[in-house]
Amino acid sequence: MSEQIPPQYRPQQARPRQPGGAHHVDPETRRDVAAALAARTELGPEYEEHVAAGLAERVEQLAAMRTAELRHAAEVSGNQESAERTSLRHRFVLGIVSLGAGIPITAISADQSGLLGLVVAWAGIVGVNVAAGRSHLRR
Repeated sequence: MSEQIPPQYRPQQARPRQPGGAHHVDPETRRDVAAALAARTELGPEYEEHVAAGLAERVEQLAAMRTAELRHAAEVSGNQESAERTSLRHRFVLGIVSLGAGIPITAISADQSGLLGLVVAWAGIVGVNVAAGRSHLRR
């Protein structure tokens, strides 16, 4: 097959191929390149410009597709980070509100019911915070 490929298109040095790496080439792209080279060989140098333009168009399509994939991945990642920050902010605010509400609840429950009222009040506050933390873990 290397005799069919003109010298200017032959690779100068073989590089190891790594799946998913920088040197990974899609089988469809390989077929496109092989078809372009075969067409150039059959048609001759007068059609070289047209063959190259077709191949360049295919490369541009692949680049556009890959760019769209990367943008989508970045957008999804950004959405996840934003949701994580929002959740962290909500849990922080709930903790502050719980402490702020805990002061008068402690005073009222200790005055009205003694130690048992105090324990029940704080068990409720802790329960609300634990439930909020668990709901975050489920998401």
